[in-house]
Amino acid sequence: MQNGKLYLIPIVLAENATHTIPAFTKEIIEKTNFYIVENLKTARRFIKSIYKEKNIDECTFLELDKHSNYKFDENFLNEVFNGNNIGLMSEAGTPCIADPGNKVVEVAHELEIDVVPLSGPSSILLALMASGFNGQQFTFNGYLPIEARERKDKMLQMESYAKKNITQIFMDTPYRNQRLLEELIMTLKFDTMLCIACNITAKDEIIKTLPMAEWKKRKIDLNKKPAIFILGK
Repeated sequence: MQNGKLYLIPIVLAENATHTIPAFTKEIIEKTNFYIVENLKTARRFIKSIYKEKNIDECTFLELDKHSNYKFDENFLNEVFNGNNIGLMSEAGTPCIADPGNKVVEVAHELEIDVVPLSGPSSILLALMASGFNGQQFTFNGYLPIEARERKDKMLQMESYAKKNITQIFMDTPYRNQRLLEELIMTLKFDTMLCIACNITAKDEIIKTLPMAEWKKRKIDLNKKPAIFILGK
């Protein structure tokens, strides 16, 4: 009997954006009945949106433990040795990129399980592609520090690298995005270039690259909306 594989399955970034999921990824979902997921409700809804005929009740789900550094029952991976594929899903976008799941992949490699990344939407890469900034050298900084002094220092550090044409990508939780933009306007030089990619792949998607002086004049509502911020040259 042939062993199964661990598939890293991207899901949609926005509601009704199933067009961003390639056909091959949909085929894998059709054939896979075991899943390790970040959010059970999100995963079930996504699977049904991709393959309406699939019987969700015949699928087995293991949810990553948010309250314990996303630990999981490693024995679940033994299903691949029974010939079953396992799908790893994030809550949005691509698993393991600014999302939990890397521990699952780490254990899979230790067990010599084949790990197969699938194509699909990644807000980080889509934003970088659309920014107009250098895609040859870039840094993903993740979430900025919470403490005010550290936060400001990090912004200035990223600005310095961006001026050297090393693109700087970062993010924050949606409810803090409006405040983040205000902080950037107050902290960075007027000619520093900023790209904001908000609600990527949604109908109200906004992707704009402007100098800070122009962002200061513009009115944009980022409150409670997912966004990627990029500094570049």
